[in-house]
Amino acid sequence: MLALRLTRVAHPAVQLRRLTVVAASAGTGFLLLCSLGHALGHPADPSAALLRLAWCAVPLAATAYLAVAVARSDPGTRPRGGLSALGLGPARLMAVSAATTALSCAFGALLALLLFLWLRGDLPGPPFPFDGAPHTVLAARKRLPVPGTLLLLATVPAVASAAVAAALRPREPKTPPARAAGTARGTADDDREPHADGNGTAGGSGTAERNRAAGGSGTAEGDRTAGGSEAVDGRPAAAPVADDDPGRPLPPDRSPTGLPWGIAVLAAGLTVETYAGGTGDAAHTVLPGGLTAGSAPVLAGWLLTAVGLALAGPGLTHLCGRLLQAVRPGAVRLLAGRVLMAEAGRIGSPLGVLCAVASAAFAMIALHGRTSGRFGPLTALGALLVAGCAVAALVTAAVEARQLRVGTTAALRRLGAPATVLRSAAALRGAALLALFAPLTWAIATLAALPLTR
Repeated sequence: MLALRLTRVAHPAVQLRRLTVVAASAGTGFLLLCSLGHALGHPADPSAALLRLAWCAVPLAATAYLAVAVARSDPGTRPRGGLSALGLGPARLMAVSAATTALSCAFGALLALLLFLWLRGDLPGPPFPFDGAPHTVLAARKRLPVPGTLLLLATVPAVASAAVAAALRPREPKTPPARAAGTARGTADDDREPHADGNGTAGGSGTAERNRAAGGSGTAEGDRTAGGSEAVDGRPAAAPVADDDPGRPLPPDRSPTGLPWGIAVLAAGLTVETYAGGTGDAAHTVLPGGLTAGSAPVLAGWLLTAVGLALAGPGLTHLCGRLLQAVRPGAVRLLAGRVLMAEAGRIGSPLGVLCAVASAAFAMIALHGRTSGRFGPLTALGALLVAGCAVAALVTAAVEARQLRVGTTAALRRLGAPATVLRSAAALRGAALLALFAPLTWAIATLAALPLTR
């Protein structure tokens, strides 16, 4: 009920982002139902039907990724102070986000079912415009199995809501090393104090005297230390930080930790593709649109390459911001670089995913030019769905980052910063990201398509 109320009273921009999830869920559900129709229309070829169903995992993963990006940017389910007293703690808000995602995906699956039934001719309405197509693709003369249909339609809401729950799960805060060392030292001092009293009493007058000399009672000292505002050895103690959250903005001086792993996975994927493409005795695997890859390990290397780009995205964005500030930067370059470094954890991963999708599209186009395969409507729908989810996730992350910079932008304007400086910094950020990721995407796509075209 709370998820329905939050959905009804949400801002139009939030509703628009949820509509993208509905559209992606509808497209994925339609592809799943089409794979079921192909299996019903071709009962003598179960391997082809299973291959079609397996390829639906790609748009399913793209839909779940978009759902996670939209759930992160939803202001209605963002933790706020005082909500825990009302029973809306982090765990409850995570459950509300998962329920909202499940409702959006269920609505999209319902739309997919209605469209599928109309194309089959099971619903009243105008006739299908293409003669014979429903009988060969959608199995119009076959009766749909109700359990299988419901299972396929429930897959999208279940996977998307589970992904949102896993991404937004509450995380335990980590105590910084400085605070941990100060706490350990204070505990050791407390253990030694009872033995220092000659009368053998625990916490004698010497302890009280030291507390008064420190300028307050031990209770006040502990309260200040627990609040994170007391200094440890003259330095301000850092506040507890949550466990590693890929959607959380990083401090500008902290580099993302996924760049080495991303480079390693990317190199492993390219190595697997090159090795598998050189072996001519491997079994062939059919790609969407009738294309043929050299072997199944080539596809595994392709997947590793995409995962490596997604992992390396935040680190590359942070590196791009650091390079902008190199060699005596001015105000515009300094502002653009610091913003990129601070937002690397938020927009870096969608950038990496978009680069992976672009490189895969380039490889498919290159492979299509060397083969006699033909892209059908379902293949085009799947490619458009994956690319649309990647672009929508990047736009959602960029809009969320801009909303989080509202306070900083307002402060700069109060200090007298002209609007042209802010616009120039935004344009410089976009140009720097394009200059870094566009050649990288082209190079990775060329290397990924090379084993497939030999």
